[in-house]
Amino acid sequence: MVAVAAAVPAAEASSHREAPLIAADPAVDNTDVYAFTSPDKPDTVTLIANWFGLQEPNGGPNFYPWAADAHYDVNVDNDGDAVPDLIYRLTFKTDDRRGADTFLYNNGVVSSLDDENLLFRQTYTLEQIDDAGGRKVLVKDGKVAPSIVGPASMPYFQPLRDQAITKLQGGGQVYAGPADDPFFADLRVFDLLYGANLSEVGQDTLKGYNVNTIALQIPKHALALRGDAKRNPVIGLWADTERQTLRLSPGAAKAEGPFVQVSRLGNPLVNEVVSSAGIKDAFNGLEPVNDGKVQALLDRVNKPELPKLIEQIYGIKAPAEPRADLAEIFLTGITTKANGPIKVDLNSQLDNADVDPKRFAPSEQLRLNMSIAPNPQPNRLGVLGGDTQGFPNGRRLFDDVVDIEIQALEGAAASGKLVKALAAGDKVHHNDVTFAPNFPYVGLPRNKAVNTP
Repeated sequence: MVAVAAAVPAAEASSHREAPLIAADPAVDNTDVYAFTSPDKPDTVTLIANWFGLQEPNGGPNFYPWAADAHYDVNVDNDGDAVPDLIYRLTFKTDDRRGADTFLYNNGVVSSLDDENLLFRQTYTLEQIDDAGGRKVLVKDGKVAPSIVGPASMPYFQPLRDQAITKLQGGGQVYAGPADDPFFADLRVFDLLYGANLSEVGQDTLKGYNVNTIALQIPKHALALRGDAKRNPVIGLWADTERQTLRLSPGAAKAEGPFVQVSRLGNPLVNEVVSSAGIKDAFNGLEPVNDGKVQALLDRVNKPELPKLIEQIYGIKAPAEPRADLAEIFLTGITTKANGPIKVDLNSQLDNADVDPKRFAPSEQLRLNMSIAPNPQPNRLGVLGGDTQGFPNGRRLFDDVVDIEIQALEGAAASGKLVKALAAGDKVHHNDVTFAPNFPYVGLPRNKAVNTP
């Protein structure tokens, strides 16, 4: 099955602080996106999008609120035109009860979301927006799980998380709140690719950090083109954040004007190491429908930088260019209808029976074939390891995207052979926190300081 393996044109870091402008606005910075058939409810798909990475659990007194002047969107494209057919949009409101009385986030142990000791609270509205602009409110005044303050204030976070899960009419559910950062990797790649001799590997750089998570569990028929997940099982998705312009005055900031996209994420690591520094901010503002029109971005896919660096430092010859294998994954999904070397039908919307090929627009998305059932014995290397239910066919929480992408960038997707010299990858093969067996699946947020002995 190695020959079917796909690559995303990137490697070795999640999208935390990946571009200059968004690094200064962490509350709306997308970090990771996941999509997979729900293992315990296989008639549904779970979509997880994370923001506000590198949360240190004792980062008070303001901690890590959702921005109340932003749109947090999870977009679904089921017909391949690179325009959302469904947008699941969360907007947040803040109820800050501290006033002039205290700086504390809470003034005692918090045992429920309605506990009077919880002084800073947030709620959200969840809307479903269709491709004609129609809007449907799915949740009004949904409760947000609070930032985790510490073991004295919130000794038992599981009940708080359970109370923050809201059922959706027609099936499905939603969660908004903190979680352990599910991305695991050694991020010392930036020090001359792990120290220039693979000596700097084996450290889970994100161990102990939390993120803000939106998790959605949606019936497959609700996501599929024409409501038919059997004829049209492939969806593409990405998350983005939109902000208004801020008018600043002494001691205050007022949001005004139109909403503008400031962050975007589909496949992991794309803007991190595919884009050059000069186009990172532009990519965050770019809508997928325009991806194929940006030559500077296409050039970085067809002639990726990382394999050249690996060849320069480690002497492993870079695959021949242009990289048709990466272009197929990056822009179309894996399909025999693409003009790339990976001749397998896996996860392109072109394989949906009711898609009009004339309307298909190549674009960067995380694509999922919903017809592939969960694997009872999953492989952390996903498709590359013979497990077609894993990344890059969607992305499960435990998929080792760093090791997958290192291999794929070195040509494993097209050749069907792993590069033995890089087989160990970054030597971080699993998350340090156990994932939950049921929704929202992410681990509970860490409750101790990262520098705890």
